[in-house]
Amino acid sequence: MEKINLKEKLSKFSDHWSPKVIAEMNDYQFKLVKIKGDFVWHNHEDTDEVFIVIEGKMKIEFENETVELNEGDMYVVPKGIQHKPSAENECKIMLVEPRGVVNTGNTQGDLTASNDVWI
Repeated sequence: MEKINLKEKLSKFSDHWSPKVIAEMNDYQFKLVKIKGDFVWHNHEDTDEVFIVIEGKMKIEFENETVELNEGDMYVVPKGIQHKPSAENECKIMLVEPRGVVNTGNTQGDLTASNDVWI
């Protein structure tokens, strides 16, 4: 096992909305992703989803509210809850979720990323 430097890993890619796996713990993956603009409305029927903001600001829109997250903030979206992440400017985040989770959940489209891509 080697230590992982988040800044070094984030410097290896520039695409948005395409999570990259950096580590696994049991059946969970730690993924880095850069986001900018609006994502799609979606949910994950079988799992919660953790957002940890490393750098920048983002929002997670829900049916009845919008949560704003700043650098250093973390938020857990419960399984089955419709949500839409967005960021006005580029935001760097870490996701923690079970192996095999598709980024767009129950919604397939142009922003559906390849799964299990390691950097």
